[in-house]
Amino acid sequence: MTDDVHDVSSAEPGGADEMADARAIEQEIHDRAVHEPTAIPIDRQLEAILMIADEPQSLVALGAAVGAPVPAVRQAVERLVADFDGVDGTVRRGFELREVGGGWRFYVRQDLDPVVEQFVEAERPSRLSQAALETLAVVAYKQPITRSQIASIRAVNVDGVVRTLVARGLIEESFTDAETGAINYVTSDLLLQQLGINSLDELPLISPLLDDGADGFEQKEGIPDGRV
Repeated sequence: MTDDVHDVSSAEPGGADEMADARAIEQEIHDRAVHEPTAIPIDRQLEAILMIADEPQSLVALGAAVGAPVPAVRQAVERLVADFDGVDGTVRRGFELREVGGGWRFYVRQDLDPVVEQFVEAERPSRLSQAALETLAVVAYKQPITRSQIASIRAVNVDGVVRTLVARGLIEESFTDAETGAINYVTSDLLLQQLGINSLDELPLISPLLDDGADGFEQKEGIPDGRV
């Protein structure tokens, strides 16, 4: 009799087996929400990606990164722009999400440039490192040039060095490639002032400084004075 009663109670709704199954399903849903990126709102995902991006990111690239269709990404970007701009009562941030060269990237607001410049001026070291000097030389002689091209020439990662040179005002963004979204860098007027020259034409030739280059190299088409 005892065994029969036990069998009936375990088969009833809310029995031990069903409760165990329910707990397992609940745990699975919880684990999926924690570990799957889709559980995070697309706005926050895009915000995190754009926070670390050094190049403008197209809607297609952002969509591929978060696994969302382009229309949804476009709407999310528009919401972020409105949020950072202080629309609908939100706080206007010190940075903005700006579209440049077909892509999106964070920038300091123009009216806050003096504050940032003052901070950078106070924080930057008085002398450039060897890596910064080498990178600056590459930009000076090969401009306009992208970070990937600089890295290819120096065979090292140059992201941090380029940021340092931009922060110190020695190089600046010239334009963004319409196809790749890569930023091209050039030297600034400040560099000319620091070097005491009036134009890039006054940069010394580097051909005699290279191996077997005592007599210089033939001038290449489109490259003045054989400066590469």
